[in-house]
Amino acid sequence: MKPRRIALTSHARPDDVLAWRAAGAVTRNQFLAEVEMLARSLPAGDYLLNTCEDRYRFMVGWSAALVAGKISLLPASQSVETLRQLQASYPGLFCLHDGKGALAELPQLRYPEMPAVADADAVAVPGIETDRVAVILFTSGSTGLPVAQAKTWGALVSNGRAGAARLGFLDERSPSFTIVGTVPAQHSYGFESTILLTLHGGCALWHGRPFYPADIADALAAVPRPRLLVSTPFHLRALLDSQIDVPATDMMLSATAPLSAELARAAEARLGGTLVEIYGCTEAGQLASRRTSLTSRWTLLQDIGFDQQDGITFACGGHVEGRQRLGDVIELGDDGTFLLHGRHADVINIAGKRTSLAYLNHQLGAVAGVEDGCFFMPDDGSDESVTRLAAFVVAPTLTPRQLLDALRGRLDPIFLPRPLVFLPRLPRNATGKLPRATLAALLDRHAKDAS
Repeated sequence: MKPRRIALTSHARPDDVLAWRAAGAVTRNQFLAEVEMLARSLPAGDYLLNTCEDRYRFMVGWSAALVAGKISLLPASQSVETLRQLQASYPGLFCLHDGKGALAELPQLRYPEMPAVADADAVAVPGIETDRVAVILFTSGSTGLPVAQAKTWGALVSNGRAGAARLGFLDERSPSFTIVGTVPAQHSYGFESTILLTLHGGCALWHGRPFYPADIADALAAVPRPRLLVSTPFHLRALLDSQIDVPATDMMLSATAPLSAELARAAEARLGGTLVEIYGCTEAGQLASRRTSLTSRWTLLQDIGFDQQDGITFACGGHVEGRQRLGDVIELGDDGTFLLHGRHADVINIAGKRTSLAYLNHQLGAVAGVEDGCFFMPDDGSDESVTRLAAFVVAPTLTPRQLLDALRGRLDPIFLPRPLVFLPRLPRNATGKLPRATLAALLDRHAKDAS
């Protein structure tokens, strides 16, 4: 029996638009021709590290690797130590880049210039075996060491279609959305919600990756409606706080960090589109969604199921490969929806009193004058003072005394942060996250400066 195959993209017509660049639209035929040309020029080796910052070039590079039978690695970090570990674990690894993302530590191939292709030219749509490992993602390392997560082509397609179905994109009456993403394509959420939604959700993507509010506004203005903004709470807050004119969006996605109902309502009011929050993880992919401005409850994507054992929740079914343990505290409802109560790793106990870092961060962010902030629980030590909660905060109009007085009205005194570190900005990564190692190093530096 021949292995089952699924086409690289579900865009049916040669002139279907898959991407928008500064020079204009990129059709399915142009995309497939570039994939074929790049696949032929890839060097020997089974593994590819795709650091292309241009989202369209990333999509072509990833697709070319798939067609050529190679596996793309998408680590959350490109540190020298990470690259050393990848080279040791994946012999023959080479780097595809578009200039800005070159990594001197690896053999390299720069994304080449591509000739134009007429839509009338016949370009075959390649089919990929469903059981082929198409990509290896890595956990973010926010709570521990990164762990490899292999994804097959069949599971990725099911993942993209499940997300597209939830958003209504697979309805024949749905127009083709254009995606503007602020999240790197190398991140699991960015990969699912820009690359997979483009290839198997009937969408087209904007080639850039805007970060600052003005860049996001310019990107939205450069693409046709309906527009889908794939972003994070961090980017949405910065966009709203900027007070710049932003072209209307028709829909927004948010993930990577908890989104407050207040921010969701403000984004919908300001930008005009419906905001959908995505819940998932690198291990299992996207699992559920909610309209955060209207409800706190999450609804599972099609064919996904949860089951619980000894307080631990497992995801299975649909595009989830195997039975994946989840790190969140989840309360299942009788109607198939659920509530999130933070991560198991975020639950802290001090002198017999329990709370979660998610709750503490919410209370910190709710204080007037706080622009950004987070609590941090250091590793256990022998000195009680070492294991007290710390907090990092951006609040240029407040003094430490004013902030602590405001927190006393919201928190049990035992959870008040010591130390409270004021910063001009928090060291968030490209997806708005604050990895634990980064916070630990920041606290250590503060302690040395204070001594």
